[in-house]
Amino acid sequence: MSSVRESSAELRWRRREGSVEIDWYAYERAAQQKGYACICGVDEAGRGPLAAPVFAAAVVLPLGLEIPGLNDSKKLSEKKRAQLYDEIRKKAISCSIAYATEQEIDELNILQATFLAMQRAVEGLEAEPDYVLVDGNRMPALPCLAETVVKGDGLSASIAAASILAKVSRDRLMVELDRLYPEYQFAKHKGYGTALHRELLKKYGPCPVHRRSFLKKILGDRDE
Repeated sequence: MSSVRESSAELRWRRREGSVEIDWYAYERAAQQKGYACICGVDEAGRGPLAAPVFAAAVVLPLGLEIPGLNDSKKLSEKKRAQLYDEIRKKAISCSIAYATEQEIDELNILQATFLAMQRAVEGLEAEPDYVLVDGNRMPALPCLAETVVKGDGLSASIAAASILAKVSRDRLMVELDRLYPEYQFAKHKGYGTALHRELLKKYGPCPVHRRSFLKKILGDRDE
């Protein structure tokens, strides 16, 4: 297994976002300089949809590893995300993908279910992290020190990699659910509340993978 530590000269992979140059490993390097050796990025996918689980991924990259095209998953095409998914899985020191079910979302609320998915992803890593970079501004309870990074999927290579693994994994599940429940056309909208999805919900009512707590305003008393 590759060492997480690298010489500082190898850590400065940069990319350009318009006229701004972004140091992809600035957060990881800052943690390393504080003495942390295994630094992990965490992100989620699927907080907003009306159906299916919320996913999270945790990724430990070799610091300084260049992955051409890496970016916030929302800024990438489906084809590019799939390509990067394979590359990240191949080159990461350790990665883990987890989720919280639609039932857990309804029982806990979406924020706590997202935290649960993140916790499961971190706990699923083979390499035990001692520092975690979490996308966003809210912090799940984790077994080690962690830091939130607002819009981290565009600032940290580790978080960007996690965003891609979570997004691709969830999208692939939605394709499978489309085969189980073809009337809802999950492969098209991935469970999000598009006009098409809302129309189909009103026509057919919810199926077992819909988040009941998300449907009250759409279906009213028909949420059953």
